[in-house]
Amino acid sequence: MGSGKSGGSGLVWILGIIFLILLVPKEIWIVLGIAGAIALLVFAYIKIREHNAKVMASRAAPPTAHSAVQDYPQPHQPTLAELMAKPQQGQKSQTPPPLPPSPSSPDAHATAFIPPVMPAPPLPAPQLNRPSSDEEHFYTARLADCRPGTQTPHSVPLAPAGLGDGKWVPPGQSVSFAGTVLPGGMFYLGARLPGANGRIDPCLISGLPSIAHRGDFRERQMNYWPCYVDISAAARRSYITWLSEGRSHPECDLGFVFLFFYGLERRVIFDTPRDPTAKADWPAIATELRRLLDIYGHSGSFRRYAGELLDWMELHGTTERLYTLPVPALPRSYELPRYLRLALGQSAVDRAPVPAALALAWLRLNPDTYLRTAATRCPEEFDRLFIERYRELLGPGLVLPKNRTKLKFVYQPASSAFHGVANPTLTFGDIPDPTALTAPIRTLMEIAEQCTDELGPFSRLVGKDPNARGTLDGLLQLPTSLWPAPARAKLTGIMARMKDGMLTLSLAELIGQLGGATQPFTRERTRGLARSLEASQIGMEPNVLAGARNPDGDDPVVLFALPAGESASAESGAYQAAMLTLQLASAVAQADGDFNAAEIAHLRAEIHNWSHLTPVHQVRLQAHLQWLTAAPVTLSSLKKKLEPLEQSAKETVAVFMATLAQADGMVSPAEMRFLEKVYKALGVEPKRVFSDVHAVSAGTPAKTSAPERTGFTLDAQRIAELQKDTERVSALLAGIFKEDEVPAPLPVAEEPKAPSEPSLMGLDAPHTAFLRLLLSRPQWSRSELEDAAADLDLMLDGALEQVNEASFDTYDLPFTDGEDPVDVNAEVVEKIEQ
Repeated sequence: MGSGKSGGSGLVWILGIIFLILLVPKEIWIVLGIAGAIALLVFAYIKIREHNAKVMASRAAPPTAHSAVQDYPQPHQPTLAELMAKPQQGQKSQTPPPLPPSPSSPDAHATAFIPPVMPAPPLPAPQLNRPSSDEEHFYTARLADCRPGTQTPHSVPLAPAGLGDGKWVPPGQSVSFAGTVLPGGMFYLGARLPGANGRIDPCLISGLPSIAHRGDFRERQMNYWPCYVDISAAARRSYITWLSEGRSHPECDLGFVFLFFYGLERRVIFDTPRDPTAKADWPAIATELRRLLDIYGHSGSFRRYAGELLDWMELHGTTERLYTLPVPALPRSYELPRYLRLALGQSAVDRAPVPAALALAWLRLNPDTYLRTAATRCPEEFDRLFIERYRELLGPGLVLPKNRTKLKFVYQPASSAFHGVANPTLTFGDIPDPTALTAPIRTLMEIAEQCTDELGPFSRLVGKDPNARGTLDGLLQLPTSLWPAPARAKLTGIMARMKDGMLTLSLAELIGQLGGATQPFTRERTRGLARSLEASQIGMEPNVLAGARNPDGDDPVVLFALPAGESASAESGAYQAAMLTLQLASAVAQADGDFNAAEIAHLRAEIHNWSHLTPVHQVRLQAHLQWLTAAPVTLSSLKKKLEPLEQSAKETVAVFMATLAQADGMVSPAEMRFLEKVYKALGVEPKRVFSDVHAVSAGTPAKTSAPERTGFTLDAQRIAELQKDTERVSALLAGIFKEDEVPAPLPVAEEPKAPSEPSLMGLDAPHTAFLRLLLSRPQWSRSELEDAAADLDLMLDGALEQVNEASFDTYDLPFTDGEDPVDVNAEVVEKIEQ
């Protein structure tokens, strides 16, 4: 019974509880459910934390014989610090070695200052951002199988690129970083890299800061002193993208270019004194700098810094005489490259002439030199012509004086990693700085002006029609020494055909052998051809340069070899009179139809005997006679030319012909008959020939020297006196041979010439040169400036005052500060570069 009662009582209680539960509102049950779930989660979290703490404590405790857990090795879980400090596979830790003592340069002519390494402050603990939609996730790794009884090793994966100590990536090596491949090397990668001043180097590509998924390197995103770890995540992505695309996009913001340049600068200036292997990278760095200059050299600032780094690599430790070597490609900057300054200074010390190629580089890279359009539009032709004229005028070259200003190279780093550290310096002993001289560059400018004048017609032709450069029209505007090799070979072929010193061919054939013409060969083109041939020591008849009629394409021309260095000018009166004799002989012979080989031979002998003519005039007359045999002058055309002369003038010419026929001291019967024909053509009584010959011979009876030749022996002194009339005869014949008027050169609207003394900040030439010299260093001692002023014939205090006044007028800033030493205002330097 008792049992039945207790069972019934329990049932009542259960029914009562169910009844009470049914009476509870639904909202209360929801609240109670939520509270219970929270309590369950909290309880589970506490249990997990307690379990993890026990595991970590067991790992930290050294193993003992009483250790409770000895079944199998526990896998090591790396901490974040251990993961980030782990070096990459195949690489050794590059802990910077202690600073070596200041080395002494093995080169007595160049010594370098090595900036000290400032102690690096402790790097802050890396702050890892939580990954977001536009940032990369942090690196994760899965441990090896650690189940009981397995023997699998439990290695920790290497840290990803960008973590660990900063490393130099060698030229040509590619690295995977931030989801992309960075080709070509020549940058620093890692988490920590102290600069020369001890602070983090701005060139370091670090894996610690976040990197955005997108970025445009064409946008301006950085300040004047960019640093990779300080720029935004989007700017870091932009930089990585520019590197991955080959560092070549021309629209890239220059801040990214400078960020890359900082790494090259560090490798050359900072690493090399501490790592002997670093200098092996210099050739690749120099090549890369020149490539970047081709793309981004429009920036004056980048051009200056890159040029100075190239200069440093060229000059550091050099022992060669640079003026004896080929001149390398150097960028034009606001000052003369130091490589050239050292080469010129060495030539001054050695009293060696400046080679033509070095003088040309001095002219082109001198910041105060402004060449005219012909030199910039036709650079190859200008350079070759300048070298030719330089050698013609100066022989082996300029010999520079040894001035007082000594050459010194103070390198001014671009990277902020060198802020607060003394600038590296190269000195070169007693070698002077030639930029303190103004007279030599003026001499070079005079030669340049002559060259641009000569190239003016060619420059204007190419400016109108760029395709004319390789045509015969274009070549005729150039000295033949500047003709390309194929065209010069054609000239050589023509000269080879002149076996006896002469060659007769048609004008069209001559033009065809030189490459042909695309336009009608006008009088001006024919004259250009004659000038080009004469420059190659080839004369041409008819002499169109002296006003002869322009031949047509089928008309014959005679080419003949001119003596080297001679010009066959036709301005001499004796020459013109002799030519008239030949033309009359040709006309008379054609008139009676008997201009045979014997008469031609006789006239050739007469030309040879006309000793009052120069050898080059005799050569041209022989060529003119050969041209007359192919294209004789008609007697009627010659008479028409002689008709305007007065009768007295005709008689004077006739008497001179009688004198000219007796130049060899003898007059033969054949010559008497020829003179009669000439007198008749001139309209003078032929019977006067005998009396005129007697008058010339002063009445002395002739002595025959052979049975077949009779006549008179002439008084040589009398002949010499009569020959003085040749200039008067020349005046009478001045217009006979000029069938075409030689046009005067038309005034051409050439591009305006650059000022003869270009200035900087409105200063005159000496003060501009003084200012350029000041720009080459950030600081000068008083004694150094006194030497520079003396080289330029300036008073130092007055020169400094004038330069500072000009700087105030231009930039509202002083150019220098201090008395001794004198500091150059870097802000003004930056403004001048722009």
